[in-house]
Amino acid sequence: MKGIILAGGIATRLFPLTATTSKQLLPVYDRQMIFYPLNVLIKAGIKEILIIVAPEHSGQFINLLGSIFEGVGIHLEFRVQKIPRGLADAFILGETFIGNESVAMALGDNIFEDDLSAKIKKFEKGGLVFAKKVSDPERFGVVEFDEHDNAISIEEKPKKPKSNFAVTGFYVFDNRVVKIAKSLKPSVRGEIEVTDINKRYMKMGELKVVKIKGAWLDAGTYDSLLEASNVVKNREIYKHFDPMIDEAIAEFNQEIKTIAKKRLS
Repeated sequence: MKGIILAGGIATRLFPLTATTSKQLLPVYDRQMIFYPLNVLIKAGIKEILIIVAPEHSGQFINLLGSIFEGVGIHLEFRVQKIPRGLADAFILGETFIGNESVAMALGDNIFEDDLSAKIKKFEKGGLVFAKKVSDPERFGVVEFDEHDNAISIEEKPKKPKSNFAVTGFYVFDNRVVKIAKSLKPSVRGEIEVTDINKRYMKMGELKVVKIKGAWLDAGTYDSLLEASNVVKNREIYKHFDPMIDEAIAEFNQEIKTIAKKRLS
């Protein structure tokens, strides 16, 4: 399985913070936001990851991540998305990277308390998404369940939600997702929607929706960014990173400190 992280976009809700850097490079407690989706993928055993970035911040991502996992078997690639066309566009941009594999896609600003790795490792075919009970479902893609907990409908930001379960920003699909994404027509928002991909797999009877119980944080506003740091600290989420990430960050920090000392001497 390959992995994709969406880390583009402008993030105007976080101006002026994102006037000088990408949202996914802002700190969440003791590390940049991008490490949280990386952790989900790496803990699931995914070793090849494509990071989709905006052109104005591509150099910053490479400076941080370009060589940080050298020697531990994790291969990162970067692709510039000049114009955001919707979440589903990631599968078109990543077609060559995905090849004949299945793919897991994470939104770069979503943070999960639950360990999703076991479910991801068991994935074989179709689609897999994760849903979380929320108080404001009209802001998200909303999934409706029957009495047996089977998903029966998904709607994107409905005015009258049929449930209070939101589809979170982590998706797993088999290789058919590339062809499906290419066939989509833009929504009224002018974007090709990942919700429409979910609907296709649901129509085929091949979409599995797993409910999660732990915290799910969408760090896209000042308040949610602050909340994310507090939750990560108070619930000690920062202690549950894959050792490869913690070691890579420690080595990177030491390298930067060494370089800084040489410049001062």
